[in-house]
Amino acid sequence: MARTRLYRNGRLEAEDFPLDDISEHLRDTGAVVWLDLTDPDEADFDRVQEEFGLHRLAIEDASSPHERPKLSHYVAHQYFNAYATDFDPEDGDLAVHEVAAFVMKQALITVHAGDFDMGAVVARWDETAELAGHGVPYLAHGLLDVIVDQQFDAVQALDEALEALEDTLFEETPQAIRQVQQRSFRLRKSLGRLRKVGLPMRELVNGLMRSRVCVIDDEMMPYYHDLYDHVLRVAEFTESLRDFVGTILESNLSVQGNRMNNIMKKVTSWAAIVAVPTAVTGYYGQNLPFPGFEKHAGLVSSTVLIVVLSVGLYVTFKRKDWL
Repeated sequence: MARTRLYRNGRLEAEDFPLDDISEHLRDTGAVVWLDLTDPDEADFDRVQEEFGLHRLAIEDASSPHERPKLSHYVAHQYFNAYATDFDPEDGDLAVHEVAAFVMKQALITVHAGDFDMGAVVARWDETAELAGHGVPYLAHGLLDVIVDQQFDAVQALDEALEALEDTLFEETPQAIRQVQQRSFRLRKSLGRLRKVGLPMRELVNGLMRSRVCVIDDEMMPYYHDLYDHVLRVAEFTESLRDFVGTILESNLSVQGNRMNNIMKKVTSWAAIVAVPTAVTGYYGQNLPFPGFEKHAGLVSSTVLIVVLSVGLYVTFKRKDWL
């Protein structure tokens, strides 16, 4: 499935034209072409390679899934790989969508799977149509701006999920305890995944800003500086949340340890309380005469001893905050 656009002198002239017309359009130095490939096969890559003269290694990277975010420089073009993100606050999972792009002087080729919403990128281009005269740098900026915005939305959603998890950290219910344990590890996994796809974006955007193939003019450069600032915010936010997750896990362990100590204190205190009547009844249960033996006074005195000593121990433990 392919999608095309033609910009000429900063204006959108055509959409969804055949791939065979691309070479004819590129003969005009004022024309810029965008080609989008969704779930391409080997034949599609061969056709694009022949049409644009793309490097074989770049084609291999675009056709291989799960490549790390990077920017590669070739003689006639540049290739970069990036990941859009989508965070689900309900289950705490992070979905990533790989996007590859070939950057040339007059063309931008994007390659992605069907799970990536290219419509958001097209909408971003249409919102900033006044910048279309800058050519390929305008198209590449719109693509990366959507990707970085999605990463920033994901890291913000992760921050909110971690703050909500922190609120349940000191709840005593068994359900809350299990929720903190399970969700904290799931959020840490999602954060680690976001960190892997977000941190390399600094080198990617910085490399594009110094590109010799796709030269960014003075009017477009502030937009790339703003994009680079967003990338840094995502990286810094991710690092701070990484420490936040570690703090939550350590706090959870401390809370669990304190909760266990409290339980042990209570169990020990009740064991001591139960031991007193056991000792008294054991003493009075000897097969030997004792004060009040076979008399009503013996029953009364043993009962009084049990009650008085048990209550005394309970009050003592309560004052020490052991119960």
